[in-house]
Amino acid sequence: MKRQPKDIIASSRTISRRALVLGTSQIALMAVLGWRMRSMQVEHADEFRLLAEENRINIRLLPPARGLVFDRNGIAIADNEQNYRVVMVREDAGDVGEVLARLTEIVDIAPEDLSRAMEEMQRRSPFVPVTIAERLTWEDVAKINLNTPALPGISAEVGQSRVYPWGADLAHVVGYVGPVSDYDLSRIDDQDPLLQIPKFQIGKTGAENKLEHTLRGSAGHRRIEVNAVGRVMRELDRQEGDAGKDVQLTIDNRLQTYAQARLDGESAGVVVIDLEHGDLRAIASAPSFDPNLFVRGISVADWEGLNADKYRPLAAKAVQGTYPPGSTFKMITALAAMEDGVVTADETVYCPGHTDVYGIRFHCWKRGGHGNINLHDSLKQSCDCYYYEISQRVGIDKMAAMARKLGLGTKHDLPLSAVASGLAPDKEWKSSVRGEDWRIGDTVNASIGQGYVLASPLQLAIMTARIATGHEITPRLVRLIDGVEQPSGRGESLGLNENTLRRIRAAMTDVCNNRRGTAYGSRILAEGYEMAGKSGTSQVRRITPEERAAGVTRNEDLPWERRDHALFVSYAPLDNPRYAVAVIVEHGGGGSSAAAPIARDVILQALYGGAPPLDAYPASQRDKIDQQQRRIEARIPMGAKSQSRA
Repeated sequence: MKRQPKDIIASSRTISRRALVLGTSQIALMAVLGWRMRSMQVEHADEFRLLAEENRINIRLLPPARGLVFDRNGIAIADNEQNYRVVMVREDAGDVGEVLARLTEIVDIAPEDLSRAMEEMQRRSPFVPVTIAERLTWEDVAKINLNTPALPGISAEVGQSRVYPWGADLAHVVGYVGPVSDYDLSRIDDQDPLLQIPKFQIGKTGAENKLEHTLRGSAGHRRIEVNAVGRVMRELDRQEGDAGKDVQLTIDNRLQTYAQARLDGESAGVVVIDLEHGDLRAIASAPSFDPNLFVRGISVADWEGLNADKYRPLAAKAVQGTYPPGSTFKMITALAAMEDGVVTADETVYCPGHTDVYGIRFHCWKRGGHGNINLHDSLKQSCDCYYYEISQRVGIDKMAAMARKLGLGTKHDLPLSAVASGLAPDKEWKSSVRGEDWRIGDTVNASIGQGYVLASPLQLAIMTARIATGHEITPRLVRLIDGVEQPSGRGESLGLNENTLRRIRAAMTDVCNNRRGTAYGSRILAEGYEMAGKSGTSQVRRITPEERAAGVTRNEDLPWERRDHALFVSYAPLDNPRYAVAVIVEHGGGGSSAAAPIARDVILQALYGGAPPLDAYPASQRDKIDQQQRRIEARIPMGAKSQSRA
């Protein structure tokens, strides 16, 4: 049927209205889009450009290589090794649990590592890489790389981890590193962004801790492009950081490993210091522990075993332990009295075996006494009553001042953990710390290194070095930093009367080389290598009058914890001394029997740069010494045996 004109007109009007509405809507929509595009491209251009760049480009820190630690001969004692690990960036992973489940199907990862990683990711920002597992094999790394499309946010990396080639022999000196913990972050004021990297290793103890900023270095960075699922597409830019500085210690690894082996089976410490620069050649504490256990994460069983050991393997006895120095302190009392002029070298004191002071009886170690005895013989035979008498004349304040002049009661500045200051007590100390007046009995006790007096083997070695040289020998542990020589420890003259020092040295010589000397059994026979020394025995229990009347119980008949400490200090050779040594054997009994042989053996190793000839020892001891040397040589690693002494 043919349409009428009026129908055509009506239809065209309807189309026109629809077109108008549709056109208007399109124009409005385009206007809104145009306004939005202008807003994004002009007004907020910088903001969206930054967001887009962050979604596409990631910047990650590059941990620097930690500086190495060497002994004085250039042997690495703290090294770095390659460490393959797998890390995850949470914001790139999507469903973390699902991705980790896929990862465990590809490589074997311990459940505890997964749990730890999940906890770590909750504490860290989502863009911070978190280590899932480390010390992977190359095969594991290859499997992960082949499956990266199915593992968003996961990547395999190669880094470095600390390793200690000599294990327990240097644990108390070098210390160890470990991952940064929340505790570390809470107690140090360090804004270095490296510390925010999970499992970044920092020094925890020993030189590793005290030289942390020297060894750490500074971070580098790299810019990487990632796709929508977080897979690394390419590296755009890399700037390496600055590696940590290498450090050379004064320790002689060959001597250190010998000293550690010589202390085997004891709870003991040894310090060897050279007298030219104050270099610490050995600082051994026994028993020790393997620092590599801490780097890799020590097990609960290993940790509990170390803490339960009554010999305290974690304690650095040579520098951290403080003990009554016993008769090794008598040189200080004698020097104080001689310098003050209250006693002469030839004056004698009568020793009946005891001294009564205001109704209190102080006993000499020799029950029947030594009779009339002078300064020289009092040191040679270690008479106690001689020092009871002269200490009352000189007084505690001058004794304490002499002790500090010789290095006791002072915390020496060394890059080691818990270096002890010891105690050289005086009247002011007792008044301010204990709120009590000083008593004459305190002075008498202090005169033979008992009572309040405390010293570490390190301090006793310094005391001996200063007596041997007359100079202010200061211990030095760091020899070079990045090849730069560190200040020598050989100081100025102590200002003591040289004649007095010569008399003290002569008496110490007879301690070891005169038949009536307390350490004659540990003498050195090799001509030009003879040793001077002084033994010490410090009580750890009170002997009651009843026990003394019945007879003092022998050390070997007491429980280990109640036996006396054994000490010995020495230097050698007699002419132009080169080394001073101090030894502590906890609950070892007598200083001359337990500590002196160790000091003799260690100082001979230092002098000869290795095993000395058997004729350096008394003939009656050579078979035993030969067996001992063979046993120790078998224990010392081949790398240490081949070293030559600097």
